[in-house]
Amino acid sequence: MFRRREPVPFAFIAEADKFRSNVTPPPRERPSASQVVGRTLVGLVVAAGLAGSLLFGMPALSPDQSTGHTQQSEASDDR
Repeated sequence: MFRRREPVPFAFIAEADKFRSNVTPPPRERPSASQVVGRTLVGLVVAAGLAGSLLFGMPALSPDQSTGHTQQSEASDDR
């Protein structure tokens, strides 16, 4: 790497961090009605998918208590 020939004072670097522009950014565009409806529908579909996965997934995760059947291995029957 090459070195600078003229020294750069630290105050100059610190002053560059404080610089703020006086130009204001343009105002944000408001979303149209179709964009708002589309975002709402996407949110509802995601929420319905999560609720449906819980609705159908919880019975599969719960232990089956309706039958008194215990699981046994067939290998233990021949002994």
